[in-house]
Amino acid sequence: MSNFRRPINRRSLLKAGAASGLVLATPTIITRNAWADTNFRNDPTNSKSVTFGFNVPQTGAYADEGADELRAYQLAVKHLNGEGDGGMLNTMKPLSLEGNGILGKKVEYVTGDTQTKSDAARASAKRMVEKDGVIMWSGGSSSGVAIAQQSLAQEMGIVFMCGLTHSNDTTGKDKRRYGFRHFFNAYMSGAALGPVLEKQMGKDRRAYHLTADYTWGWTQEESIANTTEGLGWETVNKVRTPLGAGDFSQYIAPVLNSGADVLILNHYGKDMINSLTQAVQFGLRDKLVNGKNFEIIVPLYSRLMAQGAGENIKGIYGTTNWNWSLQDEGSKAFVKSFGQEYGFPPSQAAHTCYVQTLLYADACERAGTFNPAEVIKALEDHQFDGMGNGPTLYRGADHQCFKDVLVVKGNENATSRFDLLEVVEVTPSAQVTYDPEIFGGELGPYKV
Repeated sequence: MSNFRRPINRRSLLKAGAASGLVLATPTIITRNAWADTNFRNDPTNSKSVTFGFNVPQTGAYADEGADELRAYQLAVKHLNGEGDGGMLNTMKPLSLEGNGILGKKVEYVTGDTQTKSDAARASAKRMVEKDGVIMWSGGSSSGVAIAQQSLAQEMGIVFMCGLTHSNDTTGKDKRRYGFRHFFNAYMSGAALGPVLEKQMGKDRRAYHLTADYTWGWTQEESIANTTEGLGWETVNKVRTPLGAGDFSQYIAPVLNSGADVLILNHYGKDMINSLTQAVQFGLRDKLVNGKNFEIIVPLYSRLMAQGAGENIKGIYGTTNWNWSLQDEGSKAFVKSFGQEYGFPPSQAAHTCYVQTLLYADACERAGTFNPAEVIKALEDHQFDGMGNGPTLYRGADHQCFKDVLVVKGNENATSRFDLLEVVEVTPSAQVTYDPEIFGGELGPYKV
């Protein structure tokens, strides 16, 4: 049994009031929920359980991230069902969950493999909805995959809680009413990195971009270039590379004679591991160009990538959504639970997926229903804390979370194989917040 605290529940108070003869003024709540519990896909009202779908890249360039996401999802389900130590259910504020499932129903789950491909992700998600009866699904480690899935979510009227997705487009031009993102985006990476890059590398630099050729890479390239050019840096070249290329030598060789003194790797997962490793093998980090030491920047980092790249990441700057070394109560609770379950600390991918699962579940509890339209309304403009990123807003205008962003660099004095990223700056959410209109897009309607 779990030992985490169990908050007072509204429905329990109603029952207690009825038993004591008290009359509570709650007819609007009862009426709303009675209406809300009708006419929506995969309504679990007559079931003892509710099913989630976890659609992660179990194969492909982002498979390492996917494996850690799945671990986090499984842990979240345990905690929701009252198993284990409760993890972030001990620190999440506000909290309506009681550790007895959701609205009294046990949480079960099914899984799928996105293969880091949009078509495969949609097919897998569609199967989960139509055959497995999921009421919500989550996952993915590619923005292209996330965008494809949240478009499907809008079509099918099922909530999609995005996993790891960093493209501006996810909550920008491609945002959808039935999609929500906890992870930060490329704009936020640029806003957080700018002051640190100026301090560490100055205003007179020449940058060369290698960019994953899909929506995430494009928007990160744009956001980072806007940031560096705003510092006074010159952009020498922008070169697109295919996802899962493996060998990046043909793209790195031209950098040597380009006159650039900074290489910006808009790559993620195994692509980042390979491109960074090969850049170091080409001797870029040992070069002196334009009277300056050649630098490499990885705008979006993860511990799993750092682990794969090994010694090559030392001193290289980037950003991350979360890091297991944080000492707030939420982070410590999650790291403890995850470590006890799996024997090593969680990645940022694991963290965002765990949090998304709890946030969805809590929204159902607060709404008093699984009706997607009502759950969406409970998530929109919801403010919460105690989940590892400080006070956070789930903005209703675009379904983007706004919270602190970490600027990190490869640890030059690592104490273990997990102690690879040093947090050098915690950028407050106010510095990375922007007008939702700048990226356009329409959320679309509630399906009621």
